[in-house]
Amino acid sequence: MPTEPVRVVVGYDGSPSANLAIDAGALLLPNARCWVTHLWTPPFASESIRQRVWAGVSTIDDFREAIEREGAHEAEQVVSTGVILARAAGWDAEPLVRRSYGGEGLLFASIAEEVDADLVLVGARGLSGTSAALGSVSDVVVRHTPRPVLVVPRPLLTAEYAALRTGPVLVGFDASTGARTAVATAGRLFPTRPVVLVAVDGDEATLATATEPAEAGEAGPPAGAELVTLPAARRFGSHARAVADALAAYARQREAAVLVVGSRGRSAARE
Repeated sequence: MPTEPVRVVVGYDGSPSANLAIDAGALLLPNARCWVTHLWTPPFASESIRQRVWAGVSTIDDFREAIEREGAHEAEQVVSTGVILARAAGWDAEPLVRRSYGGEGLLFASIAEEVDADLVLVGARGLSGTSAALGSVSDVVVRHTPRPVLVVPRPLLTAEYAALRTGPVLVGFDASTGARTAVATAGRLFPTRPVVLVAVDGDEATLATATEPAEAGEAGPPAGAELVTLPAARRFGSHARAVADALAAYARQREAAVLVVGSRGRSAARE
């Protein structure tokens, strides 16, 4: 029986990082249904609009009304570009524009619940219209959204971009509840991809528990998932950093399309 399309909330602000996130997401999840989501904060439209509006008004009240009007129009234009890109990439896309008065990361989490998204897709830079790296809006989305979050880094090297089409899904595993949830999620979102379960500083007994469902009735990893154990180099930094470095290095070695970690366990997600 045909499966339901994956439901994706895409954070979009018109930046190159947001454009890349759509491009990468469409390669990973073809034929998904998505909500291209743009958050804007009235009355703070873009600097160029504020300058033009200020030159054409006589009172502060007129300025405020004009900024609200022009900011809303600018937001609609931005999100329409994202919808065009998503549809051109093969997604069933619709726009979603929301006013935000701060806390954009938490608002994305709320929107994901509202539309019952399977995944939230963000670029590692650009959601706030600045060059903020993972550590601001994207970081809040990762930490607080009760749905899987896919963060697309920018830039993607040519080998990384090529891996998006056919590369395996690498899942960090440490036998925690979060790790088992990550395994089940990877199998559900990427059912046709090879899955590789990696235990850093683990053993075969640790990996054996990966076949246990994350919750009663929930599917585990796909049949035939590959199991790998790796040592963590402790030359410097925390153990969590060593685990993260080992996972990232092995993902590059295997030309993985996606690296999956749970939000609990050995804290590799923070790194």
